[in-house]
Amino acid sequence: MDEIILVGAGGHTRACIDVIELSGKFKVTGLVDKNKSFKHEIIGYPVIGIDEDLQKLRHKFKNVLITIGQIKSPETRINLFHLLHKLDYTFPSIVSPKAYVSKHAKIGDGTIVMHDALINSNSIVGKNCIINNKALIDHDSIIGDHCHVATGSIVNGQVTVGNGCLIGSGAIIKQSIIIGSNCVIGAGVVVKHNVEPKQVIRN
Repeated sequence: MDEIILVGAGGHTRACIDVIELSGKFKVTGLVDKNKSFKHEIIGYPVIGIDEDLQKLRHKFKNVLITIGQIKSPETRINLFHLLHKLDYTFPSIVSPKAYVSKHAKIGDGTIVMHDALINSNSIVGKNCIINNKALIDHDSIIGDHCHVATGSIVNGQVTVGNGCLIGSGAIIKQSIIIGSNCVIGAGVVVKHNVEPKQVIRN
């Protein structure tokens, strides 16, 4: 079983660990936190370093997953992705065995697809994304890089979501809608019209 380290040591990390354990494809060797703290382990996995140690850790570890959550801004996850890419880490995609991903769909590097998510035929999900529990991405949709499609959200067919977006919990995106980059679609919002980049849409 290949080893993997996780960059992040918060609540989302615990959820990611659960998916990784269940999938059985990688062994979590340790976690990297943003700074020195009181945390020595997360649900039994040791904190083995801080962000400044990532270059040194690359000599020992190849596979990495960014396990920092994304609610207000994708900036932290994007910056880490570029740093880790420059350090020549490998970003496997992680898919829960409780999720369904069509064999005709594509999942980008460093993306995690969590329990009970469904990604339908001919959809494309970009790099470094979170497709959270019970999210639905229907056929022929495109999700850009560094997006978080949150719990229970529905992205209907032929939707395009730009880079760095958050689709909040329970949001519904009508078919064929285009959402520009760096948008926040709030929890429970129903989107029936195209959204320009950098917009925040709430109920």
